[in-house]
Amino acid sequence: MDGATAGAGPAASKKRGDETANLRDRGAVVVQYLDQLKPKVLAAFENDNVSVLPRPELAVRIGHIVTTETDDASNTLNLLDRRNLVADLIRWLLHCSPKAPPKAPPPQAPASAAQAKSEPVPVDTLAPSRDPKKASEPRVSKTVETTKVRIEPLVMDRLDVSAASRLPRTELALQLRDIVNEVLAEEKIRLNSAEQASVVELLLDDMLGLGPLEPLLADEALTDIMINGPAQVYVERRGKLELSDVTFRDNDHVLNIARRIVSVIGRRVDETVPLVDARLQDGSRVNIIIPPLAIDGPSISIRKFAKKSITLDVMKQQNNVSEQMATVLKIAARSRLNILISGGTGSGKTTLLNALSQMIDERERVVTIEDAAELQLQQPHVVRLETRPANLEGTGEITMRDLVKNSLRMRPDRIILGEVRGSEAVDMLQAMNTGHDGSLGTVHANRPREALTRLENMVGMAGINLPAKAVRTQIAAALDMIVQVSRMRDGMRRVTHITEVIGMEGDIITTQDLFTYEFEGEGLDGMLKGHFRSTGLRPHFAVKAAYFGLDRRLLECM
Repeated sequence: MDGATAGAGPAASKKRGDETANLRDRGAVVVQYLDQLKPKVLAAFENDNVSVLPRPELAVRIGHIVTTETDDASNTLNLLDRRNLVADLIRWLLHCSPKAPPKAPPPQAPASAAQAKSEPVPVDTLAPSRDPKKASEPRVSKTVETTKVRIEPLVMDRLDVSAASRLPRTELALQLRDIVNEVLAEEKIRLNSAEQASVVELLLDDMLGLGPLEPLLADEALTDIMINGPAQVYVERRGKLELSDVTFRDNDHVLNIARRIVSVIGRRVDETVPLVDARLQDGSRVNIIIPPLAIDGPSISIRKFAKKSITLDVMKQQNNVSEQMATVLKIAARSRLNILISGGTGSGKTTLLNALSQMIDERERVVTIEDAAELQLQQPHVVRLETRPANLEGTGEITMRDLVKNSLRMRPDRIILGEVRGSEAVDMLQAMNTGHDGSLGTVHANRPREALTRLENMVGMAGINLPAKAVRTQIAAALDMIVQVSRMRDGMRRVTHITEVIGMEGDIITTQDLFTYEFEGEGLDGMLKGHFRSTGLRPHFAVKAAYFGLDRRLLECM
């Protein structure tokens, strides 16, 4: 026993000596910059009564000076050094300022922090700043959430935010962990290592990510996230909506997340622009609407980007289409048919459009046009175009129609419209009729015949006075196929119609169904029963398929 203790003594002493030397070196670096920055800090506050300024304001202003003046020393000063430098400069300024009282008042701590310093308090008994009735975030315990809410202002007060924002997430996590551990020790909060790591992760999500949304965005089982104010966040899982246990602090917290989303793509959301479409960095589509248009607070709707690419083969395995339907759709895309995908909101139109686009030859030049870019084309030669809203003066707007017109001058082999919903339908039909075959687009409609009617109405929105027969003739000449997609009440998306546009018969556009879905009932598991049925008709585009050598395979599927 004594021998073991004696043997450990020199090693322990050496380790303590190394740590002491390292701390002394770090302290010398901080002292060097402290003397260098004192005159600049004093000059910056020469017209202020620093004794009445809140400590957070002092920390922000001095932190900006530290970041600016030590920018070239980023390899010498780490985040903890910068934090210590800011704290030392605040103490020095409060002590030496002629406008400050002789003895600088100590920094005010929150009431809960003052109570905590008297004796260790179990974290679960701490009063959180948010409504206690609200649920915590997914996979995060109440202890972790309560601790994060309590120590966040203390951590941010010691952090040089401008310097931290330029660090990689991994490096910032390491340095933030040290600050969190220090604050936890001061506040006498006891957490295990897993809980400490969770607190750091939540703080990182708030600083660099989208806060409470991060775990939802990481969940690949979710397809939609709908935020109806701070206390109500719904998600769609397997085609059905459910209320999540994610909450925000208040409406301002939701609004800050919304602004962070739109700022990345150079847009803004405020009272002058209360409605905006945007996208996340992974391609997820976002719609944001805030007061005064949203009466109960900011609302954010996110259509998540699928991490795994959905192909027609995957859709066949998931029973979204039959094997014969998948083959016919592949042949239609290979044969350069002009295809319109029709369906309701959330029915899977964009997913099917992405699946069809995988049949496009890699040697073709493809131009995509969208309000908020979300298509995931895999071809190497793709030009992605996105609309732009008007500025504050009401000018500078670039519409879908402007982009469609411009795309015709870009020598495209195919034009893909994310969604046709206005006067751009005229230019799309003209493009399809002037050699740009193989184009794709989506439209909101409940049945193939309704999709044709909507197209006709959208042509009228362009202000072009044409007889109804002339518009229908142009539609019939431009379109080859309409694919109807539906999200059914069991949550499953299914292709319910594959319909060909044949031509005109008098004043009516004639069509024929190649495949339909026939509903038969509901199983014990709640899933709908039915089957995909071929009508047995010879496809009108068999001639086009023969040009590409695909007619025999096409006829076999019928």
